[in-house]
Amino acid sequence: MTPKDELLFLALGGSGEIGMNVNLYGCQGKWVMVDCGMTFGDPYYPGIDLILPDLEFIEERADDLLGIVLTHGHEDHIGALPYLWEDLGVPLYATPFTAGLIQRKLEEAGLLDEVELNIIENEGGFDLGTFGFRYLPLAHSIPEGNALLIDTPHGRIFHTGDWKLDDEPQMGSPTTADELTAIGDEGVLALVCDSTNVFNPKASGSEGTVREELDRVIGALEGRVLVTTFASNVARLKTLGQVAKDCGRQLCVAGRSLDRIIGNAQASGYLKDFPDTVDFEAAMRLQRSELLIVATGGQGEPRAALGRVAEDNHPLKLTSGDTVVFSSKQIPGNELAIGRIQNALAEREIKMITDRQAEVHVSGHPGRPELAEMYKWIRPEILVPVHGEIRHMAEQARFGRAEGIAKPIVQQNGDVVRLAPGGPEIIGHERTGRLVLDGDVIIAADGEAMNERRRIANRGIIAVTAAFDSSGKLRGGPVLSMAGIPLEQDRETFIDEAIAAAAEAARGKAKDAERLREAIRLAVRRTATRWTGKKPVVNVSMIEV
Repeated sequence: MTPKDELLFLALGGSGEIGMNVNLYGCQGKWVMVDCGMTFGDPYYPGIDLILPDLEFIEERADDLLGIVLTHGHEDHIGALPYLWEDLGVPLYATPFTAGLIQRKLEEAGLLDEVELNIIENEGGFDLGTFGFRYLPLAHSIPEGNALLIDTPHGRIFHTGDWKLDDEPQMGSPTTADELTAIGDEGVLALVCDSTNVFNPKASGSEGTVREELDRVIGALEGRVLVTTFASNVARLKTLGQVAKDCGRQLCVAGRSLDRIIGNAQASGYLKDFPDTVDFEAAMRLQRSELLIVATGGQGEPRAALGRVAEDNHPLKLTSGDTVVFSSKQIPGNELAIGRIQNALAEREIKMITDRQAEVHVSGHPGRPELAEMYKWIRPEILVPVHGEIRHMAEQARFGRAEGIAKPIVQQNGDVVRLAPGGPEIIGHERTGRLVLDGDVIIAADGEAMNERRRIANRGIIAVTAAFDSSGKLRGGPVLSMAGIPLEQDRETFIDEAIAAAAEAARGKAKDAERLREAIRLAVRRTATRWTGKKPVVNVSMIEV
């Protein structure tokens, strides 16, 4: 798959899922990559914190990859770089704030001196082979959320990145409607567009509205107030700094990721008016009505600050009459984890306010009215929905067609889309997949190690060790240990019966070691199934003595 005199689009992540965004554009034998993100683990991947895209397709063509262009600094757009860059070895391009976040990641990975990281000024441009890139600021929940205007020999691409419309942005100066209309006037071949919030019939809302509502809500509270939000939401951090001043409260920040983001934002010229913060000890000496805490952990992460506060094992203490404000959206899949924390808070008579009770959060992604406005300004020939599950992207394609875009196309990870000439058309499919970071090792998400772990997590495991002499005779009884088997009171009785079954299976089959091993495994598993109704993983070790 080498691009000819044509313009190709290929998503290796982020199309068919929310998160892990990786998009390739190909033309005249070369490729460029836009974003290189990750996503977080879920119960389907036991013991896994980070999930990475499988970049095998472009790793095999790394000599034809010109560079990686980053739209903004969220983990689902830059998070995979420290883990996957070495297999690509190409230059990176980012605006200053995003570059600062990347530099910290590369430094922690020991890669900072190896990577060519090109810092592009806001609204700046550069060329990579036949591709010309220009950054266009759009409102989002992190500084320097950017769209990319990409010039190619076959037409212009408007790649939105993550975006929204905001009449009162708290951070930066987004590209105006007139400027976007002028781009549309010049002609746009394809709009590659965020689909995350396509089912929302309303606009996402303004950060300025959130400030007004937080002022109202927090101003009426008397005890200690803890507000939890995404660490990367610098616009919200700025809002909370202003709210602390408005309400006459001292600000305390709890969470290492918050400290890092605030430091990077201030180094990049943002949050200059952020109030001085107090440490934990000083915070606990303040009058309860004088303290506003900003903490991580609103998605239910047990080791984050809010989780520890909820369990009363953090230096910052909340008690009856205090309030936690969830100034963030509940990410699908985190409901149970968030519920556990909220129940722990409720048990201690700590009040809670979420976006269901007050407008204490607005999304960073466009609802249908905002999508319609962008279509009207850009007027592309082709619409390529990305950054969503299939249902999101299919709905945006339908919505775009209803709004007058002639050629929407629904693609997903691995589909090779020819945008021009004569596009859009899916002309092939390449293998994509997921990798997982397991400790310090990157392995296939659908490989044998993860499949074994799922089986063990679902069924439990029994280990049997049997010793045989040189003539193949069983010496002594087999030894059995187990974990995760639903037997407690009758555990020893079961073990005795399983050992007896293993010993019986070992008689008369010693000439064929593999047959003997399988006989013992099946005998023990049948015993476990009879006792529990489950079929655990059974591993048999044979020792010659």
